[in-house]
Amino acid sequence: MVHLFRTSLGVMALAAATLGPGCGALAANGPFLAHQALYDLSLVKSRSNSVNSARGRILYNFTGNACEGYTSEFRQVSELDSGEGKVTLSDLRSNSWEDAAGKSYRFKIETRMNEADAGRVDGSAERDGDQINVKLKLPAPKSFTLDGKIVFPTEQIQRIIAAAKEGKSLLELSVYDGSDDGQKVYNTLTVIGQPIPADRATSSDPSTADEHMKSLKRWPVTVSYFDRDAQQKEGEQTPVYAMAFELYENGVSRQLVLDYNDFVISGAMGKFDVKDSKPCN
Repeated sequence: MVHLFRTSLGVMALAAATLGPGCGALAANGPFLAHQALYDLSLVKSRSNSVNSARGRILYNFTGNACEGYTSEFRQVSELDSGEGKVTLSDLRSNSWEDAAGKSYRFKIETRMNEADAGRVDGSAERDGDQINVKLKLPAPKSFTLDGKIVFPTEQIQRIIAAAKEGKSLLELSVYDGSDDGQKVYNTLTVIGQPIPADRATSSDPSTADEHMKSLKRWPVTVSYFDRDAQQKEGEQTPVYAMAFELYENGVSRQLVLDYNDFVISGAMGKFDVKDSKPCN
């Protein structure tokens, strides 16, 4: 249950899906859509009977362009009822900026659970040759380096889209997004399904009804997140959690399913608004 209330790392990666790659890649792959999306959360199943019900919302805003970089604002409010009057309320807020080339990443994350003081992470990461230099202001000042092969959330999603267009079904990446205490790196395994043609009838939501989306194909995608440090120590392990969604070729995602091992949460798109975006000069 704790993982739902950390930073919903997978959802943050999903939120980065609209961010896209650098200007050259954008010209090749088509524009990524600036938008606001609202997802309604509900309980799909509880495997250990640890959760009786769940509800909540995710609100995501994306602005920017490929030359100036992108800003994403993300908020998730969740309520879990584990029975006998035990209700856990969490409020996660994240604001991040990433340049389109995947070289710079800035992030502020605030997580509040029930009435406890909010946990805060504030930092930045800069790619420098074969390493990444991270500087944290919160929860405590600290500087450290990461392997340069690690990617930020925007590049992670961009690579998933690129792999899908190339017909690949598997993609392994290590990802850093500033979650937890700002020092965590996750290994990810992405499974990409066969493309869903634009004209194939499926359950509808505000995204499938939008004029910007009707001609676009999408792919069913499942991303599993593994604790990188634990994996190095223990070898084979189960994911911390997994996230499934349908990913459009312009970066918009729908039909979220968040699997936290003990329980599974779905996120149905309740609102979708396309936003004006400045062209990349």
